[in-house]
Amino acid sequence: MSLFDREHFETFVGGLRSAHIVQQWGDASVGKIGGKIFAILSSWDGGEDPAISFKCSEVSFRMLPELDHVRPAKYLARAKWVQVGPDAPLSEDDLRAYITEAHRLVGLKLTRTQREQLGLAEA
Repeated sequence: MSLFDREHFETFVGGLRSAHIVQQWGDASVGKIGGKIFAILSSWDGGEDPAISFKCSEVSFRMLPELDHVRPAKYLARAKWVQVGPDAPLSEDDLRAYITEAHRLVGLKLTRTQREQLGLAEA
C-alpha cells in the first residue's frame, strides 16, 4: 500500500480530522482542511510518476530537500512546501507523519472559529 497510489493517498489524507479531498488542476488529488491545502498528489507537469507535495516546518523544509528525490515544491516553496518523489528514501510511516504534521500546521493557521467548527483541538 503506497501513498503514491491515488486511492491510498486519498483514503489516508481524507481520513485526517476534518480533511477532505478535491480534484484540482487536472489530475491532482488535493487534501484540504478549512478550505486550505495541506497535501497534494499529482503527476506534475504531465510526468508519469506521481509526486506528493506537502506543507512542512521550517526545519523539515531545510532538511528534506537534502535527500534524493525531494525538492522544494514548485510554486509553493516560499510557503515551506516540499515535493517528494516515489524513489525518495522516506518510508510510508515517514510520509504519513509528514502529511499528518502538514495537516496540523495548516490547521493552526485557521481562525479559532474555524478550528472550533472543524473540531480541531487548540494547540
